[in-house]
Parts: sequence; structure tokens; C-alpha cells
Amino acid sequence: MSNRREFITLLGGAMAAWPLAARAQQPGMPVVGLLHPASPDAVIANRLRGLRQGLKEAGFVEGENVTIEQRWAENQMDRLPELAAALVRRQVSVIAAFGAAAFAARAATTTIPIVFGVPDDPVRQGLVSNLARPGGNLTGINFFVAELTAKRLGLLRELLPAANRVAVLVNPTSPEAETTLRDVEPAARALGLQIRVLNASTSREINEAFATFVREQPDALFVAANPFFQTRRVQLAALAARHAVPTAFSVRDYAEAGGLMSYGTDVTDAWRQVGLYTGRILKGEKPADLPVVQSTRFELVINAETARMLGLTVPDKLLATADEVIE
Repeated sequence: MSNRREFITLLGGAMAAWPLAARAQQPGMPVVGLLHPASPDAVIANRLRGLRQGLKEAGFVEGENVTIEQRWAENQMDRLPELAAALVRRQVSVIAAFGAAAFAARAATTTIPIVFGVPDDPVRQGLVSNLARPGGNLTGINFFVAELTAKRLGLLRELLPAANRVAVLVNPTSPEAETTLRDVEPAARALGLQIRVLNASTSREINEAFATFVREQPDALFVAANPFFQTRRVQLAALAARHAVPTAFSVRDYAEAGGLMSYGTDVTDAWRQVGLYTGRILKGEKPADLPVVQSTRFELVINAETARMLGLTVPDKLLATADEVIE
């Protein structure tokens, strides 16, 4: 946004550009509602720092001139509608909603601006009608987690060129499951891989999935992107190590927890962009005029210590292209 536009926005009555619900907010600091389907321990601290950094870049510092009200569904998707409704009753100025929470927020209000962060194409999901001109009260960031499924499977094949059979772990209760399978099946065929889908939506079912893996002995495991799996990243990495399972994950947190490799969006930067858009709306811009941002920062992380433990030699090409190698 140009300096002239900022000047006009700030001095020309930003309050008039806010929806009625935001203008009804009690005098004082604006309130940003954070709505997330997972639990706080699933979200690495740097994600929240990224959100706050984006707000700061727009001129808002938590505790000084903005308040962040957090609502977490604790992986219980049926809680999201009530949590979203509570933020509406709270008359927050903007809702920052992630993953499935974006749909609950959209259903709860047509007036309060919503900035979403979603792992799939928001047009295909029906959140917005157009990326360039989203219209309505929603805009946000596409993390590109789902769209990177084929690339991540290809990197796993580069690491394990002799692999023929790959198990794919999905959470069947998650909307990401269908997207993952839709993308991974043609990618596997193109790579000459056979896939075996394993389902898990609880910690116990994760253990059962690994028991199935041990019985059937496929060559590798591909873990789908999912907020619940994020909360169980230590369990997943530990089971993969215990059973000597080469495993590919979607974000770096898994590799940092001991997983073999990850490839995906720099999610901390995506959260920063959500914070930046939230701040711009607080300053008077309308979500309908803010194009949906598509993440452009992706990172490959390889845990070399885990590779050695599994007896794997990481190809020099992968080491050269990795954004980080954990020793």
C-alpha cells in the first residue's frame, strides 16, 4: 500500500471503513481474535511470534495498542462453531483463523473481517471466489501445504531411490485427508510407487498404524499435514525411530523433533503474513480489497542424525538443496 493511501486511511476516518461489529467495540485497544483447531502446544512458539511480528510491521504491538484473544479447539472440530460465535459476541475487530477454523469463522459472521491461513486453495475450498479480489469479509494466506504433497513424495523417493511401497498416514476426520489422497495417489503412480493408506485420529490409533506398518513392512512412511499430527510430532518421530521407518513430514517441527525429513511452507512466515494483513485491516483496509497471498517460501529440512541412525546415506544433491541439515 502506498504512503499516500496510508495517510488517507489514517487521517480520513479508518473507523468508518470498519464493519459495524468492529465499530461497536468498547473504547480502547482493538481486539484480534485468534481461532485455531488445534491446541496451544501444537503451535510452536515461533508461529505466534510470527503473528505478532506481522502485527508489529503494521504498527500494532500486543499489550500496547492491540489485544489478542485466543481460542483453541483442542483438536475437537465440533467446538469451533461455538468458539467462533464467542469471538463474535466479544465484538473483536478482526478474526485470524487457521485451517478448519476459517470455515467456522465464516459461518459465524459476515461483518467482522476474517484473515485466514489455510493449507489448501481457498477458491477450491469455497472460502473466496477469487484470489485477486476475494470480496466479502474474508482474505488471507494459502500455506500451500496440500499442493506440496507431490513434491514432498518426490523428495522422499530421491532419498530412497529403491523404495517401491509407501504407507500414507492421514487423519480421516480432517478435511486435509481427502486433499492429500487426491494429490498423493497420482503422484505415487507417476513415481512408480504403491501406496497403502493408514488412518489415525487419536494417539492410540497412531500406535496401531505403526503396528500395521511393522507387519506389512513398506519401504517408507509419508505423514499427511494435519493439526492433530502436529500435536503428536514427538510421538510420531519416536515411533519412526523405534521401528526404523524412514518418514517424510510436512513442516520442519517434525524434523526438529527427530523426524527424518520435512518439506513444506515456512509456516512461521505465513503466520507473519496473517498478522500483517490483520494489522492492515485494523488500520482501515477492507478484506475484499486485499488479494489472497500465496506462500512463496518453502524449506527442506533433513535430520542427518536420524538418517545415520537408519543407516541411510543422504544424496549429495539433497544435502546441497536442503535449507537446513540437522546434525
